[in-house]
Amino acid sequence: MPEPRAAYDAFDCAPGLRLEAHERLSKLHFETLSARLDRIEAVMERLERRLWLTVYGVVGVILAQAFQSVLTVSP
Repeated sequence: MPEPRAAYDAFDCAPGLRLEAHERLSKLHFETLSARLDRIEAVMERLERRLWLTVYGVVGVILAQAFQSVLTVSP
């Protein structure tokens, strides 16, 4: 059965290589965090677009009702 961690790069962690291993792990964590933030920003942009479409839709309905009431009042 293949190990699930086979897809990741293996690296040595001897006492002399601790700093290098820590730097590599820190870099990996930073890249992962950056990727997550990019995805969150994309989701927020989509959500913002949906919100503005909703606002414009509500304003459109209100204006249409106002226009319709003006048309029914004037003969």
